[in-house]
Amino acid sequence: MLSTKDHSRFQAGFEYVYPVVSRRAGGVSLGINLNINNACNWRCIYCQVPDLIRGAPPAVNLNLLEKELSVFLDQILRGSYLEDEVPEGQRRLNDIAFSGNGEPTSAPNFLDAVKAVYGVRTKADVPDSVKTVLITNGSLMHQEKVIRGVAELAGINGEVWYKIDRATAEGTQLINDTKVIKSRIMSNLEASAKACPTWIQTCFFKMDGLNPSDHDVEAYVELIKEAKVSGIPFRGILLYGLARESLQPESSRLSPLDDGWFKAFANRLRTLGVTVNLSI
Repeated sequence: MLSTKDHSRFQAGFEYVYPVVSRRAGGVSLGINLNINNACNWRCIYCQVPDLIRGAPPAVNLNLLEKELSVFLDQILRGSYLEDEVPEGQRRLNDIAFSGNGEPTSAPNFLDAVKAVYGVRTKADVPDSVKTVLITNGSLMHQEKVIRGVAELAGINGEVWYKIDRATAEGTQLINDTKVIKSRIMSNLEASAKACPTWIQTCFFKMDGLNPSDHDVEAYVELIKEAKVSGIPFRGILLYGLARESLQPESSRLSPLDDGWFKAFANRLRTLGVTVNLSI
């Protein structure tokens, strides 16, 4: 049986397509892993990818991606896969998600991969209620080929989950092991939100037994305020904590936050007029 505790990319034995039971999705998410070499342009310290390396993936084998996705959708929509492999109460296909072992938009032919999924969805007669989700760190949204792919995504009930874990350069360096300034976060978020319905996704946790610092919390709240005031049309925030053990060197330093902290923080964000979906 699939589990929220196990997001292995190899359960199905396929190269690109894998199934998971997602806490945030509330059902089965059919993942598309474009980063089959475990390469990412970030290195988040809570990442569960084994043998993660810095870099980009090779070009996607579009024919193989189409074949794998077609086979899996047939098993789910017309076969017994949900009854055989998914726990009761989670037996629904919620979305098809570009996710996996690195930043999907870094694939050289990301736009073509989105178009391939578009074609497979159409042929398989996937219900309109099934979303097509891009889970991204948003770092490449200023590139034309990426934003064209995001716009294409919007045509197949698309949705972007745009990672913003911290709002300061120091915070992103610590948590995501990358240098990104606030102005770039905001401009890329705006580009994404104007091209396709976009949610901010944020992971908080304890580090060395300590809650997130007041400085990090206030900077994050200020970023959300600025996004609202400037009219960036993001849909809301997907706020979540640790569910699975990190496979990065910092793993032993990380631990889940108390439920009370999360609920209080979510309520504070809601006072800004923002929809917050909390997954603890």
